[in-house]
Amino acid sequence: MMKTPKANRKHIGFYGKRNAGKSSIMNAIIGQEISLVSEIKGTTTDPVSKAVELIPFGPVVFIDTGGIDDEGCLGELRVEKTIKTLEKIDFAIYVIEIDDIDNKYHEKFVEEFKKRDIPYIIVVNKIDTVLEERLEEIKRKWNSAVFMSIKDNATISILKDELIKRLDVEKEEETLIGDIISHGGKVIMVVPIDGEAPKGRLILPQVQLIRDCLDHGIKSYVVRDTELVSAIEDLKDIDLVVTDSKIFKEVDKIVPKSINLTSFSIIMARQKGDLNTFLNGIRTVERLKEKEVPKVLIMESCSHNTSHEDIGKVKIPTLLTKYLGKKIDFNFRMGEDFPKDLETYDLVIHCGSCMLNKRIMENRIKICSDKGVPITNYGILLAYLTGILNRAVKVFIDNRNNVSL
Repeated sequence: MMKTPKANRKHIGFYGKRNAGKSSIMNAIIGQEISLVSEIKGTTTDPVSKAVELIPFGPVVFIDTGGIDDEGCLGELRVEKTIKTLEKIDFAIYVIEIDDIDNKYHEKFVEEFKKRDIPYIIVVNKIDTVLEERLEEIKRKWNSAVFMSIKDNATISILKDELIKRLDVEKEEETLIGDIISHGGKVIMVVPIDGEAPKGRLILPQVQLIRDCLDHGIKSYVVRDTELVSAIEDLKDIDLVVTDSKIFKEVDKIVPKSINLTSFSIIMARQKGDLNTFLNGIRTVERLKEKEVPKVLIMESCSHNTSHEDIGKVKIPTLLTKYLGKKIDFNFRMGEDFPKDLETYDLVIHCGSCMLNKRIMENRIKICSDKGVPITNYGILLAYLTGILNRAVKVFIDNRNNVSL
């Protein structure tokens, strides 16, 4: 994998009314004609995203959106899509055309940013279209905004510098296990090679964990489950074994109890979501026994071909049905298709979210919380159903990561 996955990039969204210059500004910052630009209002309809390297900050995703003042039946649908992008945005740029300042739209969207705790910059665009006296008057009223024109490279640089400065303030060092395993520690990763394994490559969580180990000076050993016994015999002072969730039970039998064990899915859940929330969600599994036909949503962040070994559509439904000993109404969703009727579900079971950025996962957890619907994670559920949950999260409790059972 040569490029940083979108899920690991800061997502920056451009918002504002039609023809405010959102697309032009995004193109100017990137230095490429990514979004179609026209004098006709509403040229950008669906959100347009582009993964780029924002030098010197690092990898980001820019998202251009349709005008928030779009009209008509189709216009309302476009505005709805624009608002939906707020679920994944880490930083927002709100663009105002200097000759079309409308507080109604501006104040409404700033309220949306604040409600979601999204940091933002206000940009007043097309300053080349007004007289200097008028420009100074507006600057006095909007003294915290960035004033620019895409015809002036200096103002583009000012906006870019301000964006990088603000992103640096927001930047956090995110790690998968660098905060729980010491420099020089040893980690064994168990990667089963079966019908689900992509030919010639590793799946994203495995690649990310290897890179995290390299970044933090942790020695990583990647083996198949068939070589796990000999790997443990070869090594001393193993700090952690990480396995694919679907072979949790088999790996648990092999790894001595003195060695910490967890799964790729639980590690991803901890980084992208809230481990305590997922553990609280697992406590509701027993209550499903009281329901005549419990309704369960299984949420997968990426679309892929399924087989008899698929965790989300086969393994989890089979194990949970067997555990509860009753019929369960399973519903399956993929990608960004997170349902609005969450209150109809008794439990949400989410994948490790390796293909989602942290903001999306946090929003989904919040939606579940607001609706009063428990949510848990693939790996945590599989560990629970196989009787090894305490062991699977022990490494996080031992390291005082605010995780409790």
